[in-house]
Amino acid sequence: MRPPATVAHVPTPDRAVPDHLAGVLAEAAPAASREVLALAARAMSCALRHPEFGVDPQRLGVIDYSRPSTEPRLWIFDLARQKLLFEEWIAHGRNSGENLTARFSNRDGSYMTSLGGFTAQETYMGGNGYSLRLRGLEPGFNDRARDRAIVIHGAPYVNPAAAKLQGRLGRSLGCPAVRPAVARPLIDSLRDGTFVFAYYPDRNWLQRSRLLSGDCGGGPAPALAVHAVSNAPASAH
Repeated sequence: MRPPATVAHVPTPDRAVPDHLAGVLAEAAPAASREVLALAARAMSCALRHPEFGVDPQRLGVIDYSRPSTEPRLWIFDLARQKLLFEEWIAHGRNSGENLTARFSNRDGSYMTSLGGFTAQETYMGGNGYSLRLRGLEPGFNDRARDRAIVIHGAPYVNPAAAKLQGRLGRSLGCPAVRPAVARPLIDSLRDGTFVFAYYPDRNWLQRSRLLSGDCGGGPAPALAVHAVSNAPASAH
């Protein structure tokens, strides 16, 4: 059994809204780390205080890069219906590590994964087929995502069966790539404003993240799609 993910303490003055959302997420995705889900909820609550980020409160994506690539580590939630939509494998950049990630970068040409909060934006057809552009919301950590062409796309090297044989998934040039069989519906569940939170217990990021530290610039509490915790069981597709 893997030990629980290490999460550095990140203070926030008003945790009522993100704590409630974290409870909803944990009920829908019991295999995910509750601590990581709590950070994702807090970051999303902050992002929603900034209309210029274009975040849609209806859905949320969470990536836990503290987990090995051979395990599912991407969760996508429908917050309005309190339902888990996807629990999936996801690749990391070739220079971020082997099965486990260890290094992250915001630099073009690094072939590394970036951490932090993103807004999923528009789709397009490119060299990797149907793809989804990401806007990084954290200066110094992921705000060059669009310049770097860091996008979500399907890739044949995201193959869990092959990963069991070689000890890891195939790796990308920095993009969070997913299985081709789920790429289109997964991308469509995120497009046009979903907040995507990419986590790793990197102390520098956790302490300097604009979405996790301080009071997020003050302002009114965000209007989240979640209002009550459902007792109905959730299922992944």
